[in-house]
Formats: sequence, C-alpha cells, structure tokens
Amino acid sequence: MAEQAQSGNDPETGLTSANALRFRADEPTDEPAVTLDSFDAQSNATAVRLEAGDDARALLPYLDRLALVEVDFPTFRDGRGYSAARVLREAGYRGELRAAGDVLVDQLLFMRRCGFDSFAPQSPINPAAAERALHRFPEAYQPAADGAVPIWRLRHG
Repeated sequence: MAEQAQSGNDPETGLTSANALRFRADEPTDEPAVTLDSFDAQSNATAVRLEAGDDARALLPYLDRLALVEVDFPTFRDGRGYSAARVLREAGYRGELRAAGDVLVDQLLFMRRCGFDSFAPQSPINPAAAERALHRFPEAYQPAADGAVPIWRLRHG
C-alpha cells in the first residue's frame, strides 16, 4: 500500500512533496539527491539524481553506499528512466529508487515492474487512482524487477 504525503514533511514517508508516493518500509533518507556530476566529486553522498541522458551504469561501483537514486522524467514520453531502473535493480541495488517529474498514474504499474518503489510526480496523483492503476493487471507476461512470476510460467511450470 502506498503512503502519500499530504503537506510539509510527512512523518511516515519523510518526503516533502505533497505529491509523493512511497512503497517502502524502511526510513527515507533526508539527504538531498545530488546530480551525477556532483556525486562523482563527493565521497560521502548517499543520494543521487539521474537526469535524462545520464548513464545509470556509472553508479554500479557505488550501489552499496546509495540510500536513494532519484530518476528524473522530464516528460512522460521519455522512457530512459525505465531502463535506468532496470539496470540498477538487475545489478543488485536495494535502496530507494524514486521516479520524479512528469510521472502519470497510468505509468505507475510499469514503473513498479521496472523497480521504482517511490514516486514524486510534479502533479498530484489521487491515492485511490494509484491503487487502482497498480492492481489493474494482476498477471505479468514478462519477467521484470518486481519478481512477479510470468503467466506462462504459472501455466506451464
């Protein structure tokens, strides 16, 4: 179940955006996310923001120290963030993976399947609509980062 911040700093999620949705049980980081360029220059940063066009593979040597990777979606049509999430999860990243920016309710299920576990959309998403969107398609056809068993494997073992 998603938690949604109402206003200010939500005590449950720790996110300051009134639009934030978080699907994690651990404590959120309060460290601001730095750009990938700034991250390279800092040895103590634990939160990084990937902009469109940044290569997520640059973070692979640092996955064990990262608490948060925030991936920017400048427009809903830009799918590069999905690939970044997949790369990080397949490499073993277990920290918070946040989709930020132009995130729409109909993208939530596919973003969750790629490994995103928190969202900071620029426009509010109704929590009830988010829950409906996340449960609209209960079966998966492809393996993905969310660990859902594909329907063909359920049918044929």
